Amino acid sequence: MKVVILAGGFGTRIGEESRLRPKPMIELGGMPILWHVMKLYSHYGFNDFVICAGYKQEIVKQWFADYFLNRSDVTFDFSGGKCDTVFHNSSCDPWRVTVVDTGLNTMTGGRIKRIQKYVGDEPFFMTYGDGVCDVNVKKLLEFHRSHGKFATLTAVKLGQDKGVLNIGGDNAVKSFREKNLVDAPPINAGFMVLEPKVFDYIDGDMTSFEKEPLERLANEGQLMSYVHTGFWQCMDNTREKEMLEQLLVKNAAPWKVWE
Repeated sequence: MKVVILAGGFGTRIGEESRLRPKPMIELGGMPILWHVMKLYSHYGFNDFVICAGYKQEIVKQWFADYFLNRSDVTFDFSGGKCDTVFHNSSCDPWRVTVVDTGLNTMTGGRIKRIQKYVGDEPFFMTYGDGVCDVNVKKLLEFHRSHGKFATLTAVKLGQDKGVLNIGGDNAVKSFREKNLVDAPPINAGFMVLEPKVFDYIDGDMTSFEKEPLERLANEGQLMSYVHTGFWQCMDNTREKEMLEQLLVKNAAPWKVWE
């Protein structure tokens, strides 16, 4: 089952680092936050990734091109008049990674629409490349399969400025809209499971997935919520980045379920 990760935005709120690289490639503990998201899925046995790149997409591609090299001991043998390369003791993850240039200014829905041919006619995970969580994605998938709807998102109860969910007693998402000052959680944390029918809800590049598609899915009773009571944190600004870094330094990062 494929894991689609949105990694193409500009990330302008996080400051100088986003001028040099896409926000999902900004490092936490020496590794991109995108890597942390992928490690969560890999821990649960999901290793086939489709990365929706855009802004500075060449940096994403180059990082994965060098990943095996940088996670291995290497012998470069020039003695025969050519370069023979031998890799030793690789600690590389068993990943299959497809990096897709989904455009510079494409909105989130448009990025998802553009990778349809790489997903095919199968359900898939979808999340954002700038937030970490300790959600059990196997249980998330089990919940999704149990209700038979087109889409499941992970809801967390945090006071953040994200999309607001109105959840009914049967866990069906009744409505989806932007947060205002009088609202309280739960909020949309991403970490979704989507059926291929969801592609039909996306018009094109300028479609924001968090707007028309999710709103329509909610209105039609096709959007369910998986309530997660554990840790979740996005990295929208330098304060949040520093907080996540401190958790790593203290060896108290809840999302590192793989260790």
